Amino acid sequence: MRPLLIVLALLLANAAADCDVLQDLCVADLSSEVKINGYTCKNAATVTPNDFFFAALANPSPINNNTLGIAVTLGNVEKVPGFNTLGISVARIDYAPGGINPPHSHPRASEVIFVLEGKLEVGFITTANVLMAKQINKGEVFVFPKGLLHYQKNIGKGLAAVIAGFNSQLPGTQSVAASLFSATPALPDNVLAKAFHIATPEAEKIKSRFAPK
Repeated sequence: MRPLLIVLALLLANAAADCDVLQDLCVADLSSEVKINGYTCKNAATVTPNDFFFAALANPSPINNNTLGIAVTLGNVEKVPGFNTLGISVARIDYAPGGINPPHSHPRASEVIFVLEGKLEVGFITTANVLMAKQINKGEVFVFPKGLLHYQKNIGKGLAAVIAGFNSQLPGTQSVAASLFSATPALPDNVLAKAFHIATPEAEKIKSRFAPK
């Protein structure tokens, strides 16, 4: 649990991206049909310690035969109702050798990762198109600023894993390739072709690779 406490301490030392709380707790009522910016609070009389508990980061998640070679375990407000209004969430990412968490962004949060095992190449791209990349090892921390494109790649010979912390209860994830080539409705091929300086048939071919299997 120590790595997770370190990540949470780093997050709490900074201002939360989400709104400040107005009461001690507001455990999310995930079954409520009322839609607000977040979740409504469930009856305080029904709150239990389990609303603030999450065990899924304790062990590695199986990395199935996927092209990316990673497994992501999310611990956001939808999994931990007690996170509601607190402006925090967590995740665990496990990487096979060569596994990559491809370029993506979190529109509502900054991210800090703590390396549990392995050796990673990580980096983010500024709005001036400057790449900030570095190799990090077990016990080290790296931060990705809010909204910026970033990635991680396992460059070691064995498995790698990180604990990630976010300053939002629901940071959101937008993967560059998946968003552009598997959007619904589909982004027009001629838009993709012009944006990436490729022929329209090439855009169609890339789209086909992101189609549901």
